[in-house]
Amino acid sequence: MTVRSAPRVLAAATAALLGLGGLAACSDGGGGGSDPDRVDVVAAFYPLQFLAEKIGGDAVTVTNLAKPGAEPHDLELNPRQVGQVVDAELIVYLTGFQPAVDEAVEQNGGDRAFDVAGVQPLLDAAAGGHEHEGEEHGHGEESGGKDPHLWLDPTRLATVGDRLAERLGRVDPDRAGDFTARAAALRAELTGLDADYTRSLATCQRREIVASHTAFGYLAARYRLEQVGITGLSPDAEPSPRRLAEVAKEAREHGATTIFFETLVSPKVAGTVAREVGARTAVLDPIEGPPADGDYLSAMRANLQTLRTALDCS
Repeated sequence: MTVRSAPRVLAAATAALLGLGGLAACSDGGGGGSDPDRVDVVAAFYPLQFLAEKIGGDAVTVTNLAKPGAEPHDLELNPRQVGQVVDAELIVYLTGFQPAVDEAVEQNGGDRAFDVAGVQPLLDAAAGGHEHEGEEHGHGEESGGKDPHLWLDPTRLATVGDRLAERLGRVDPDRAGDFTARAAALRAELTGLDADYTRSLATCQRREIVASHTAFGYLAARYRLEQVGITGLSPDAEPSPRRLAEVAKEAREHGATTIFFETLVSPKVAGTVAREVGARTAVLDPIEGPPADGDYLSAMRANLQTLRTALDCS
């Protein structure tokens, strides 16, 4: 992932605070929690917040480190957020996705960190689509060539939810049964969502997703689609003229009528390819941040309807 560099003064101050936070965590164990009746959970970005709130219910207080409307890849932690990591009773994050969070967890997380990347093996960055020689693959290369967007496969998210329930149960044993029950209820919802995707995308005129960046490998792999990314995993990467020409050629060959862009990134690149091939543009949400309306489930269903229209599914 390409992370925007913070000013040197802020970077130095943050590093110092991380060090101080580490000392504090070592001295008192960290994770004191501000509410004795609730588990203080810090979630690194929206899908993990969604999971923690659905499974934790009224037994948890969840803080999302990523601000709404901002790219979570590029998160830089301020001193208050570092303090939230230090004080949390459970930190839910995905290693390799947000380097600033990884650093804070390494310095201050201790045994309070739950890394969802360790629940199931992550897919390679090129899964569900093409890998183009000479093209940058953004933060995928920095995280060992792995795609972090596992939440776009509902079955994988359900498994993460099961493991999160177990972890919450260790933090608050008296409510372990409640966490397990809520995780089972969420699994049922996600299983239903998966069935809707499988049925709705079974018969389509096209199976190629031409997208501004390759965030949809898990969705493509799960539902037998093919992802054609204009850029790699980094949403901020600028495609070369050669790459734009290659994507336009593929889009024409596959008869693509829609070029997808995402909610938190400029549609400029997608619009360039769309104009070149005479296609329209539409939003396909990678759900890295909270939807404007509804939640993860409603955003996934909106994505399904968008895909059905774009791919001419019967």
